[in-house]
Amino acid sequence: MLTLSVNGRDLSLDVDPDTPLLWVLRDELRLTGTKFGCGMAQCGACTVMLDGLPTRSCVTPVGSATGARVTTIEGMRGREIEAVQAAWAAIDVPQCGWCQSGQVMSATALLRETPRPSDADIDRAMSGNLCRCATYLRIRQAIHAAARTLEG
Repeated sequence: MLTLSVNGRDLSLDVDPDTPLLWVLRDELRLTGTKFGCGMAQCGACTVMLDGLPTRSCVTPVGSATGARVTTIEGMRGREIEAVQAAWAAIDVPQCGWCQSGQVMSATALLRETPRPSDADIDRAMSGNLCRCATYLRIRQAIHAAARTLEG
């Protein structure tokens, strides 16, 4: 039995500690906002926050997350994510939407750490978040818009 804190709730789960966190979130807890993309931590679709840091859940054994705070897209709260989500909608960033929860998680983490990011900051923070629809210019534009919103 593992104890896991997910989106502010302490849960006891009867799962193998080597099971990827992604599958526990999706299959056991039915938190399907976190997506499977590549299974190798290369695409970012599975990004969650582990103690506030963006983490690829497809390669993170659930046993290593015990004692940590896991936050999925469903559990995100705060000014930064609200600004990111508003900018995403205003600029019409998503197309197919598959990568978007991972993109939003990484963008939110960036703005929490660097409230006025440069293009280089954005490129660094968003590297490893792949978008099959290639909306990278709109993603960058939305992050800058979210940052401006947070300033005012």
